Amino acid sequence: MADWRPEDPVFWKETGARVARRNLIFSVLSEHIGFSVWSLWSVLVLFLGPEYGIDPAGKFLLTALPTALGAVLRLPYTVAVARFGGRNWTVFSALLLLVPTVLAGIVLEPGVSYGTLLAVACVAGVGGGNFASSMANINAFYPQRLKGRALGINAGGGNLGVPAVQLLGLLVLATAGSGHPRLLPLIYIPLIALAALGSALRMDNLTAVRNDRRALREICREPHTWVMSVLYVGTFGSFIGFGFAFGQVLQVQFQEDFATPVAAAGLTFLGPLLGSLVRPYGGMLADRWGGARVTLWNYGAMAAGAVTVLAASRQGSLPLFVTGFVALFVFSGIGNGSTYKMIPAIFRAQARTAVAAGADPDEAERASRRRASALIGVAGAVGAFGGVLVNLAFRQSFLGTHNGDAAYLAFLATYALCAVLTWAVYLRPGRNRLDGV
Repeated sequence: MADWRPEDPVFWKETGARVARRNLIFSVLSEHIGFSVWSLWSVLVLFLGPEYGIDPAGKFLLTALPTALGAVLRLPYTVAVARFGGRNWTVFSALLLLVPTVLAGIVLEPGVSYGTLLAVACVAGVGGGNFASSMANINAFYPQRLKGRALGINAGGGNLGVPAVQLLGLLVLATAGSGHPRLLPLIYIPLIALAALGSALRMDNLTAVRNDRRALREICREPHTWVMSVLYVGTFGSFIGFGFAFGQVLQVQFQEDFATPVAAAGLTFLGPLLGSLVRPYGGMLADRWGGARVTLWNYGAMAAGAVTVLAASRQGSLPLFVTGFVALFVFSGIGNGSTYKMIPAIFRAQARTAVAAGADPDEAERASRRRASALIGVAGAVGAFGGVLVNLAFRQSFLGTHNGDAAYLAFLATYALCAVLTWAVYLRPGRNRLDGV
């Protein structure tokens, strides 16, 4: 589509809202399945019993690798939207999900080498790239006043892929048993095909986005890029890292309560489910109160959640432990929404300043949209590395002390740092403060 003017109220009412909503629906579907494939190994490790010969540290590595590859791929996936078009890339990236699902369905059986499992788990990282391209694409479809809600729905619907695959894993464990891990990835093959077909038939390419290929270079010189990336490490890094590791943490730290994979899988999905459902509300709260203010409050709540988990770990209290972790999932979801609302608001504020200094309003708006889409991709990539750090922190903590206390202390310090950074850059009074962030 060559004519796309979402900030024009008449255009939005007559054409824009309908087209944007249609693209959002199919974007959510494809991204949802991408998240499921990305987090597939958070469930598959629960199937890997003694006959596979893998210790807990080895299982944490199996979940860390796809997290790492997904983080790396988010940068090229963001650029791909501008180069190939949102619809075209959504179709291709959806079909690419067939590779890790088919491979997992082939190799998962006792006797397979650990190196093979590491390679196949790593390939599942392609599902993590879908988020960046999807968010950059949807950001271009919506006007500024609706970005928080739209990006929250898009990301929240995608994030629901984490509890969805965990619930399916629970279903397979409860019916077929832990001896049939291949069933789980094979379930996704027809779903991937349907997502690709729907995207091909119902999504659109925006010409204005396709013609803009310099945004990534521009955004790397922008200081706010790295501030927002750190903030997103604290929120999304926590969400995806905990989502991948929670089942294993329960099995290792509370062995007597989770002697079977089914027992762990019965709780694993709860936190990611709630964290995904509240993400749109994080965006809507940010639309109303401002993204920086909501993010600051949220980091305080996440710090309290980390303190709760640490206290529960030291007391050996499973109910308090689960309560604290669920709170961390919920507040990480809210923070995901509020931080992503901050991104377009930062460049919108810069655009207003530029217009006041004499810049062309249309060009300032285009630059704002271009930079916001690029930063969404960069922050998504850096933030996803937070998930790698979470899994590595758990691995080292359990290797060194046989509990997760050191990891919980590291999480607490991270949330305190992010709270201070949010206040110092976006809320501290002064003439350089950006209005509306």
